[in-house]
Amino acid sequence: MASAMLNSTIAGLNTALIGLNTTTNYQTVFEELSKSNVHLNYAERLWASWYIWMGNDVLATGVMSFIMHEIVYFGRSIPWMIIDALPYFNKYKLQNQKVPTWKEQWQCAALVLLSHCTVELPQIWLFHPIATYFNMDYGVPFPPAWKIAMHITVFFICEDAWHYWFHRALHYGPLYRNIHKLHHTYSAPFGLAAEYASPIEAMLLGFGIVGIPIVWVSVTGELHLLTMYIWIILRLFQAIDAHSGYDFPWSLRHILPFWAGADHHDLHHERFIGNYASSFRWWDYCLDTEAGADASKKRREKKLAEIRSKKAQ
Repeated sequence: MASAMLNSTIAGLNTALIGLNTTTNYQTVFEELSKSNVHLNYAERLWASWYIWMGNDVLATGVMSFIMHEIVYFGRSIPWMIIDALPYFNKYKLQNQKVPTWKEQWQCAALVLLSHCTVELPQIWLFHPIATYFNMDYGVPFPPAWKIAMHITVFFICEDAWHYWFHRALHYGPLYRNIHKLHHTYSAPFGLAAEYASPIEAMLLGFGIVGIPIVWVSVTGELHLLTMYIWIILRLFQAIDAHSGYDFPWSLRHILPFWAGADHHDLHHERFIGNYASSFRWWDYCLDTEAGADASKKRREKKLAEIRSKKAQ
């Protein structure tokens, strides 16, 4: 219904724009649409105007998706680069003896950007036709906030499970050497290194982020592109922050004990094993794959208790 509403809005607005010259800009489209669509809020009018102005839905979604990804990824990474350059924050760094150099960070940024343009860009262009084939909505009005929150919660839980099992599999000998080793170039990770990975790993683990919502909408018939964007932005924030190498007193994991956080993933990079999940701690806890001295101590104590129990029998 929402998509049909957008299509009718486009048709009506295009008719209204017939008398304008071919250099009609985005601002003009927005103003024309706003006159006859007062029931839409400001963000919805901006969204619809973009698709109308572009005149090609695949191109509109592709350009918006790529720009959004680059702004969020590098925009969120830059603050961590600044923090790394300020000695004051060193007390919060988990491996404070390993501060990345500017050269390391720029080299990492260059490879990540190359990956975005060669590996991820083609997938971004294919996203719109695939998503709409499975009936993902991209029209206006937007879904209610409660539905957006519900979908994102489901995606976080499902993606965490996907990430845990496939990430754990990537630590199997041949898979690690040929696919995952590149991501472990930095034993003390930093924000920009979140997507520093081989193309195969980027596609495999990336399916959890993009593929799970596609499966969801194909089964339920309910998902809006805006929800998809908010989900991807939040997941990018999570991934970059988890690679930041910093654990502050106000970090989310101190508020939500089951949230993984930077300390969880930093140990994974330092020890090269354990702590395979992305967002939550429950998979590693339940399957005894936690990394770190405390987890190792608990495992030793558990084994000793089992040995004593057998001897006592």
